[in-house]
Amino acid sequence: MFDQITPFVVELAASPLVYVVLVALCFVDGFFPPVPSESALVAVAAIAATSGRPVLAGVLAAAAVGAIAGDSVAYWIGRRIGLARLAQSRRPRIAAAFAFAERQMQRRSASLILVGRYIPVGRVAVNTTAGATRLPYRRFLAISAIAGTAWSATSVGIALAASQVLHEPLVAALVSMVVAGGLGIAVDRVIGTISRRRDARAARAAAAIAPTTGVPATDVPTPGTAPVAHAPSATPRIVPTGEIVRP
Repeated sequence: MFDQITPFVVELAASPLVYVVLVALCFVDGFFPPVPSESALVAVAAIAATSGRPVLAGVLAAAAVGAIAGDSVAYWIGRRIGLARLAQSRRPRIAAAFAFAERQMQRRSASLILVGRYIPVGRVAVNTTAGATRLPYRRFLAISAIAGTAWSATSVGIALAASQVLHEPLVAALVSMVVAGGLGIAVDRVIGTISRRRDARAARAAAAIAPTTGVPATDVPTPGTAPVAHAPSATPRIVPTGEIVRP
């Protein structure tokens, strides 16, 4: 079903309705990743760059508006559901994406939202987690506006680069779609590698604390957990009072 969306949008490239369809696709993709907004966007942008129709600036604006609106929907879904229910997903990849977004949201929300926009599943996880962790909406909207515009401009830029080499609109559209998909996969792999290395460094730092402090490794609190409270010793303490015990 979703495979037929991009050819349908390409057929509408010469019609003013293409802007409405692009807004709708990018909007739904903000909270429902199976919708192929990237492929449709770069295909239409490649046709616009080679044939002049539709207007390239209109394509960029329509995609940015739809992306920003869709991200806001994901934010309010997270605000409504809450963090505990988001982390209980039955799909391991989705649960891992939410777990990573939760760990990073409070420390680097801007970079996370900006980079997450280029990963179909990642952006939904990031934006939903932003709502679940109660990131202020004004801050989220400002970052989302930058991210949506940058994502749209990047997709259009890929299409422009392809159209400069390949002057056939449909061929340029196909190459642009492949490049855009490869970019998303590359960003996904880089983010995963950075996350694993950061977790490994945190584990090594926690292990290094134990020998220097004399605290057993099991007693060293891991990030996000409370320190272990030890029960008082059962051996009573004898405090001298200065009194003499008489027979």
